[in-house]
Amino acid sequence: MADESESLTVSGPGDEGRADEATTTKPKKKQRPFWQELPMLIGIAAVITALVVTFIGRPYVIPSQSMEPTLHGCTGCTGDRIYVQKLSYYFGDPKPGDVVVFVGPSDSWNKHYTSIRSRNTVVRGAQNFFSFFGLVPPDENDLVKRVIATGGQTVQCCDAQGRILVDGKPLDEPYVVAERNNPFDPAHPDIQFNAGGRAFGPVKVPDGNLWVMGDNRRESADSRYHQDDQYHGTVPVSDVRGKAVYKIWPLGRIGFVRAQDPQTN
Repeated sequence: MADESESLTVSGPGDEGRADEATTTKPKKKQRPFWQELPMLIGIAAVITALVVTFIGRPYVIPSQSMEPTLHGCTGCTGDRIYVQKLSYYFGDPKPGDVVVFVGPSDSWNKHYTSIRSRNTVVRGAQNFFSFFGLVPPDENDLVKRVIATGGQTVQCCDAQGRILVDGKPLDEPYVVAERNNPFDPAHPDIQFNAGGRAFGPVKVPDGNLWVMGDNRRESADSRYHQDDQYHGTVPVSDVRGKAVYKIWPLGRIGFVRAQDPQTN
């Protein structure tokens, strides 16, 4: 016989719901301190940055005056920083008028280039590492010029007015620096002079290649200067790093880099 003094628990209205809630409620997960999450956030940001630099675009510094006035750069002054995007050329080749960055395609282009990397192994390794994220320039002879003619076209200089011809038609080049009172060209004092020889061509650009020239013609060692190499001065499209689209520094020159097709006149 049961002891009458044994207490019995009687469930009242609502007790069942409270019991279920007690059994299903999970303890809250303790949030990690920020200092523990910081390395993971830095790693994610580094991966995203590397992907952007590799597949979308990266900044470059203009080292010379060969593209003035479009792009500024000279000894002893602050050269333009430009953003060069790669996306356009995933879907098509460069077009006449595009301002492109490319790596020197032959010894003729690269004979004066010296490595920008330190001789110190540790420092050089750090430079290569940060270059992967776009914080240090790549160790290659990157050049910037404007596309004048593309594969299959014939380029030469000049007509009676000193204009470049592509497939026999003169180009309209409002972006080119005008030089007045040129002692080397008394017949046409307003026409640019190429220090390596004003006249050239005709040169037929091979398929898959580009003929490129600087906007500052007298200060640009461009396709005209490399006609003795295996590409006859042209640049393979495969050596193009991307299209210059924006000036990002200095603040006073921020703005778009215009692609002006000189063949549409």
